[in-house]
Amino acid sequence: MPENTPNIGRRLACMLYESLVVFAVLLIGFLLPQILLSGFGMVMGAKLLWVHVFLLLMLYFVWFWLNGGQTLPMKTWKIRLVGTDDRAIRPGQALLRYLAAWPGVIFFGCGIFWALFDKEGQFLHDRIAGTKIITSST
Repeated sequence: MPENTPNIGRRLACMLYESLVVFAVLLIGFLLPQILLSGFGMVMGAKLLWVHVFLLLMLYFVWFWLNGGQTLPMKTWKIRLVGTDDRAIRPGQALLRYLAAWPGVIFFGCGIFWALFDKEGQFLHDRIAGTKIITSST
């Protein structure tokens, strides 16, 4: 594993912290609008609710990855998302990484476990998107 790749324990701890932030994002960006809509007698169907969650999380992750390469938990754990060329990722890479992460997490975390066998210790969705997680100096 390259020297600037954070170990799997550090990345998993960051993901745990990220889950708390995602909970807050969903609380504000999903639950609050749903409460307001239901106050006016408007109810969305189940499929539309899932689309709302998917798009809300996509907005959160892609925006942060494109604007500095770090979410708040990534800043706390001093890790950064970059392209395989160590430059800032492009919008297409950020979107592809987000889309590729869903199956890797939903199917029993196989995309996360991939890092245990990857020669550079990267997640499967990073391999697919041409990105990597590195240790950040800031």
